[in-house]
Parts: sequence; C-alpha cells; structure tokens
Amino acid sequence: MTMMQDSWMAWRDEVLTYGPGFLTATLVVLGVTVASILVSWVCGLLGALGKQSRWPPVRALASFYVWFIRGTPTLVQVFIVYFGMPQIGVKLSPLTAGIIALGISSGAYVAETIRAGLAAIPRGQLESAQALGMSPRTMMVRIVLPQVFRIILPSLTNEAISAVKNTSLLSTITVVELTLYAQLMIATTFRPFDFYIAAALIYLGITSILSQLSAYFERRYARLS
Repeated sequence: MTMMQDSWMAWRDEVLTYGPGFLTATLVVLGVTVASILVSWVCGLLGALGKQSRWPPVRALASFYVWFIRGTPTLVQVFIVYFGMPQIGVKLSPLTAGIIALGISSGAYVAETIRAGLAAIPRGQLESAQALGMSPRTMMVRIVLPQVFRIILPSLTNEAISAVKNTSLLSTITVVELTLYAQLMIATTFRPFDFYIAAALIYLGITSILSQLSAYFERRYARLS
C-alpha cells in the first residue's frame, strides 16, 4: 500500500508541476473543438441541402464531398490542408489549417446526420404547413429544425466527442494541444506513463461532460415533446 501511495504522490506531484501547461493545452483543445464544430455544422448543412438539391451538379458535388471525406483518413485530410494547400498558393497557420481540416472532415458526417433527420420529418407536416400559408423559411424555423435537432442530437454529440479526440491529430502539424504537450514533457522528463495518463484523463473529462450535457438536453426535449 505504501508503495502505491508513493507512486500516486509522485505522479500527482509530477503532473501538478506542469499543470499550467496542461491548462493551456486544454484551452487549445476546447477552442479548436468549438471552432471545428461550427465549421462542421456549416459544411454539414450545406452538404445535406446539396444532396437534396434539384440541380444535378449541386447534388453531385455534395455527394462527392461526403464520399471523399468519409472514405479517407482524417489525418490525411489534415496533411492535405496544411502541407498540400501551399502548393497551390494557400498557406495557413497550423491552428487555422487544423480547424478547417477537422471541420470539413466532421462536416461530411454531420451532413449525413442532418439528411437522415430531414428524411424523418413526416411529409404530411410539411404539406399542412404549406396549406396554412407558411413561407419556406417559417416552415423551416418553426416546424422542421426543432424536430430535426431533437432527432439528431445524440449523433451530433457523438460527432462532438469525436471532434475532441481528433484534436490530437493536430500534434502532427505542431499545434501544441494535449497530445503534443504531453510528448514534449515526456521528452524532458522521460516519464511517458505519467503524462499520457494525465492527457487521457483530461480528454476523458471533456468527453464525459459532453455526454452528460447531451443526456440533459435529450431529457429536456423529451419532456417538451
């Protein structure tokens, strides 16, 4: 027991020594996550509406986007944006490139989630709204979107959790988030277990909070419905 207590105290002291750095890296993770989620929602909405467009070229472009992104690794997409885009004259900072790449990547999955949510809305509701003289915008805001959001909330939460974990990929393009910070500290202290466990616990804490928030809103919507 004493040995375990000593090990725990040594781990705690080691991690707390580098606590400010972990805090900064965690803020980077949160910032990248929020920004990439916003980008993914824009891309996802455009992709979902594009796949339902009446114009074949728009449908084809949206379908290609979803097909390509879902069929290739996210890490490769990050490399394309950060390392590949400068070849055609577009040079982005590591942080900006990472946010864009993660947002575009997640957007393809959000697009399919939104499309499935739209398909779940009974056609009769839309026809009734049209018969009442609602404009397409009013119908979308008052009838469609509230129901779609309730339907797709669990899937959006899962995608948000994936977005948190995918921020670790940005360590490969020198964004100092949790994973890269842990690696830098390991290179200094030669204590990989301590710092990888600390990073894992922080990721776990963030994703657990997201799961709890999702469960809260699901219960709230269930009471309102």
